[in-house]
Amino acid sequence: MTRPLLLTTGEPAGIGPELALMLAARGQLANTVAVGDPQMLRQRAALLGLAVEVVEAAPGGLDISSPGRLVVWPATLRAPATPGVLDPANARYVLETLQIAVDACQAGQAAAMVTAPLHKGVIIEGGFPHFTGHTEWLRDACGVDEVVMLLATDAALHAKNPLWQGSGDLRVALVTTHLPLRDVADAITFERVTQISRLLAADLRRQFGILNPRIAVCGLNPHAGEEGHLGREELDTIIPALDALRADGLDIQGPLPADTLFTPRHLAGVDAVLAMYHDQGLAVLKYAGFGQAANITLGLPLVRTSVDHGTALDLAGRGTADPNSLGVALSLAQRLAAQRASTLAAP
Repeated sequence: MTRPLLLTTGEPAGIGPELALMLAARGQLANTVAVGDPQMLRQRAALLGLAVEVVEAAPGGLDISSPGRLVVWPATLRAPATPGVLDPANARYVLETLQIAVDACQAGQAAAMVTAPLHKGVIIEGGFPHFTGHTEWLRDACGVDEVVMLLATDAALHAKNPLWQGSGDLRVALVTTHLPLRDVADAITFERVTQISRLLAADLRRQFGILNPRIAVCGLNPHAGEEGHLGREELDTIIPALDALRADGLDIQGPLPADTLFTPRHLAGVDAVLAMYHDQGLAVLKYAGFGQAANITLGLPLVRTSVDHGTALDLAGRGTADPNSLGVALSLAQRLAAQRASTLAAP
């Protein structure tokens, strides 16, 4: 039997558990096992009136979900979960679901992991003051030096948005992730730009099957610094880094003004955009395909995808949340895992 995808159900007070249940009810969890508290999932299914059988299975087992049936590798809540009401007591539970998924992927028991949204603030309040997000936690859990956050949409979705007609898949990676804006410039170093660019190029080859990826890089400052008149980060750091990468054979453009890079003409033939900071790149991507995109962590020894949204506490327990992004994340995880296996098996 094919190794399953593992879906961590995320913050129990948020929409993650019900998104998993909705997809199970629709028969859209093929080859998937959830990781979470089975009793909480049964209660949430009953609250929403979803006819889903929640089946607890032994971790490592190969039983998978099917229409109307959600197979769960169990983790135990520390406190009862009320939709929309955060409880720091459950912070450890959320991290435990992630650890189960990481361990299973590394042991070869799962093909990939897909994560529903968590809430950073409540995990910090729950006794983990240095927690900054899934991406950084996975980096440390897997023992790698650096990872890259990449969000991707599907070209088929752009037909719904006239601005993007004629453009292909939109993939946006980040040099810095969850940092206050005040700290971003100091975090953009020659070493970081070159390391993130190399990781991005390597996983575009390994996980997306793009043999010679073409990457376009945003400048940090307006107009990419206007030759030093609007900031020197481009001249002092970014341009030397990109020159070094080109000398190593990477097909990399920039730095380019971010306000014009994200247009179909400039994106033509580009496989990924590398933005300097979180909102510079992700605001545009989410405008192009919010709810229809997935978050991918590159640089890990495993495949991990996630949704492009948060816990939506205001929607939790109502049954009105949109599960499409989770569906995209699951589909993409399956495809990336197959591509990664094929690449690793190649002579």
